[in-house]
Amino acid sequence: GSTALVLQTVLPALVVAGGESELELEGGTHNPLAPPFEFLERCFVPALRAVGIELDLQLERHGFVAAGGGLLRARLRVPGELRRVEWLQRGAFVRRRATILLSQLSTAIAESEWRRVKSRLNWDDADFELREVESAGPGNALLLAVEHEHASELASSFGERSVRSITVADRAVDALRDYLESDAPVGEHLADQLLIPLALAGGGTFRTLPLSQHSRTQIDVVRRFLPVDFDVTDDGPRSVRVVVRARP
Repeated sequence: GSTALVLQTVLPALVVAGGESELELEGGTHNPLAPPFEFLERCFVPALRAVGIELDLQLERHGFVAAGGGLLRARLRVPGELRRVEWLQRGAFVRRRATILLSQLSTAIAESEWRRVKSRLNWDDADFELREVESAGPGNALLLAVEHEHASELASSFGERSVRSITVADRAVDALRDYLESDAPVGEHLADQLLIPLALAGGGTFRTLPLSQHSRTQIDVVRRFLPVDFDVTDDGPRSVRVVVRARP
């Protein structure tokens, strides 16, 4: 299973409990259909910190599908009252980075993926990093990160048996382009992951891409368990505004 999904499942209960918690999670750290470790580190953790939740993560071992075997350590602390925050603008562009993770596979795979990314996004070789890592089984992850003054996004794609490296690259590029074609600061997947922290804080506002069905389902579930409501309105080309407010 995914260490990231387990972490995000238990996090609300630990936040409500308060104090400090330490977790050691074993399993997949880089899985399709789940946020990879780098997404948690660069996107999710800073968002939690803004709300008032301190989460420190350490990746001890990589775990790729299907062998797993990864190890993620987490320390959670809630030092005070949670804050109602707003994410409305990205701010100035800071940096971009393409990282390809490989374990027990030929570097020719990474070279092919990078050529495709470079040609479609017009990025430079200085934006590229290849990291060969140890894991229990073979694995390949392509991570495309963009950082702005007030927001970060990371699109990912994973190598699979019988899937061409060009296809792996195209999946990540398409996801990143969706984000870049909007001016919303919060990406599609981070939007889904912010709903519960903001509900626990009693409110907050952010702009994001049109909501996924997963996010809409999350909203329906959260409002049944917590005393909050959600207002979702169109807010410019390819963006919506989500307002979380305490129910009277």
